[in-house]
Amino acid sequence: MKKITFFVIIAFTIFNSSAFAQKKVLFVLTSHDKLGNTGEKTGFWTEEFAAPYYELADKGIQIDIATPLGGQPPIDPRSADPASATEDTKRLDADTALLNKLKHTLKLTNVKEADYDAVFYPGGHGPLWDLTQDKYSIKLIESFYTHNKPAAFVCHAPAVLKDVKVKGNYLVKGKKLTGFSNTEEAAVGLTNVVPFLLEEVLQAHGAIYSKSENWQPYAVEDGLLITGQNPASSKLVAQKLLGQLNNKN
Repeated sequence: MKKITFFVIIAFTIFNSSAFAQKKVLFVLTSHDKLGNTGEKTGFWTEEFAAPYYELADKGIQIDIATPLGGQPPIDPRSADPASATEDTKRLDADTALLNKLKHTLKLTNVKEADYDAVFYPGGHGPLWDLTQDKYSIKLIESFYTHNKPAAFVCHAPAVLKDVKVKGNYLVKGKKLTGFSNTEEAAVGLTNVVPFLLEEVLQAHGAIYSKSENWQPYAVEDGLLITGQNPASSKLVAQKLLGQLNNKN
């Protein structure tokens, strides 16, 4: 009986992975490394990249990584601090193949929505300065949405939606979304450093914003848009994205 159960589990795992084998997701990371006028560095938050990357890759999904400038994206130093380490970031630290892949990210101008089944934007403070106003990123998200493909965003990354429009209207208008909250921004002491507060700008453009307690996992799914509140929500967002990709099989 134990042998039968074992083989059933193995067969299920193989089937589950093969279901995603032909799926391809684009990850978009920031190229911005200056934290306002503080003289400190910023970039992407390691947990918000590593957790969803492995959640998807372990299911057999192919992943490309792109940035506005191409090449190595900046890592927020605070996310690389041992105090912020998770099992996924530790795995990344030892993953020479993925670290090398990060050094050679594609340039955003050279990627096309048609080559992918979905797009995923990890956060960190960096995107607030570059990806929110990058015309190629804006057009890319518009293209994914109009071609009925899911788009996922974690923590500060939902801010890149602020100027995305479809048929002349803000994409976020009337959409249920979440993202790094005002109270979380205050907790990290950067309310007066960031160029704008994500929670406020999304609401100003018509989003139906909601949040959980600070640092608690929380994700919202509204049609093709999947958003997560903070680093702790990264894996949850990836799981919701997997659900949408599975439904498209």
